[in-house]
Parts: sequence; structure tokens; C-alpha cells
Amino acid sequence: MDFLHHLWNTSKDVFPIAVVIFGFQLFIIRKPIPKLKSILIGFFYVLLGLTLFLQGLEQALFPLGKLMAQQLTDPLFLNHGVAYVNKILHWSDYYWVYLFAFMIGFSTTIAEPSLMAVAIKAHEVSGGAIGIWGLRIAVALGVAIGITLGAYRIVTGQPLHYFIITGYIFVVLQTLYAPKIIIPLAYDSGGVTTSTVTVPLVTALGLGLSETVPGRSPLLDGFGLIAFASLFPIISVMAYAQLGEWLAHKNNRKAG
Repeated sequence: MDFLHHLWNTSKDVFPIAVVIFGFQLFIIRKPIPKLKSILIGFFYVLLGLTLFLQGLEQALFPLGKLMAQQLTDPLFLNHGVAYVNKILHWSDYYWVYLFAFMIGFSTTIAEPSLMAVAIKAHEVSGGAIGIWGLRIAVALGVAIGITLGAYRIVTGQPLHYFIITGYIFVVLQTLYAPKIIIPLAYDSGGVTTSTVTVPLVTALGLGLSETVPGRSPLLDGFGLIAFASLFPIISVMAYAQLGEWLAHKNNRKAG
């Protein structure tokens, strides 16, 4: 029944897209749709894939992220198996949470299909000047650092806007000095991280942390990790380009 429910909801979501595409093709462009059978089969695969993906989120990724957050914030685990009574935990006691946040941010971003597509296209358009793996690792490090800082924010309960405003101040300053060729790609890199693989696990981690850390609200503190995952890749990609430019100048000076 859950599968049929997700299939129906997905069909309702995809239907407006199909109406727009087929409507423009038939009534605006006024040309027949080429390879109609192949396109219809493709739409069916899209519906099936999205339905299975949504069901997988509910059955696996969301529960898994929440479970990991609960286990990593268990006072007995944080106290190394020693049951302390009324001990107030310090933010530094949650170091396993920060390590998990860093690793899950890095690994999910490396596996992100949208990032792979952008990296390949950037490599092609730049004539090989932008490396595929260099860009992917730079974005993944940005997401990992952002998710780690976001987890720290949830643990400490500090206001979200302080971190976001400070981060965008860095982005503006970097934009003034970063190589012009990398700036649009850096801004796009912040968007491609918020996609099919990263968002479910990161959201589940944030909600799980906010539900298990004492004094936190799932609504106020659980959300916001995606903002970190979108912001910090912009900083890391521009830093990657700035580092590459600095190394190139340094090598040119040595050669000269």
C-alpha cells in the first residue's frame, strides 16, 4: 500500500511537468513529438524510480540517520560506557557526532549524481583546466565542513543566522578575489549538493540530533543543515581555485 501511495503522489507531481513539456511541443512549437514511445517509456521509468526512491527514504535513509544520531548522542556512549548521574555534557563530548557528520557529508557528496554531471561538464567546457576529481573533492570537503559546523550549532544551540551571515561575508570577499572563471561554477556547486543522496541523510541527521540533544527543538534546530551544505561548497570551490592560481604563480616565478 505504501508503494501505491507513493506512486500516486509521484504521478501527481510529475503530471504538471509532462503537461508543460507536451503542451509546448504540440501547441507552441506545433511539431510532432519525436520518438514518442521512447519518451513515454522514459516517463514511466522516472515515475517508478522516484516512487522507489521515496519509499527507500522512508524505510532506510531517514530511520538510519535518526538511529545514528540517537546512538552517537546516547549519554552512556558519550561517557564511554560509564553511567554518570546528572552529568552536564560539554560540546566537546560530542566529537564522534562531528566526525560522523564530516564523513557522511563527504561521502554522500562524492556519490552525488548531480555533482558528477556538473564536474564532467565543467571539465569539458574548460578544456581540462578544471579537474573532475579536484572539483568533486573540493565540493565534498565544503559540504563535510559545513555539516560538521551545523552539527556543532545544533549541539551548542547557537542561532543559525550568525553562521550563515558570517559564511556569506566570506563568500562576498572571496568573490572579489577569486579567479573569474570559477565564480559561477562555485555558486552552482552549492546547489548541486542539495540533491537526491545528500539531502535525505543530512536532514535525518539534523532531526535526529535535535531530538536527542537535551534542550533542542526539532523545528528550530533540526533544520538548517542543508543551508550549511549549500553555503560551504561555494567557499571551498573558490578556495580550491585560489590555491591553484597561487601554486601556478609560484611555479612560474620559480621557472622564471
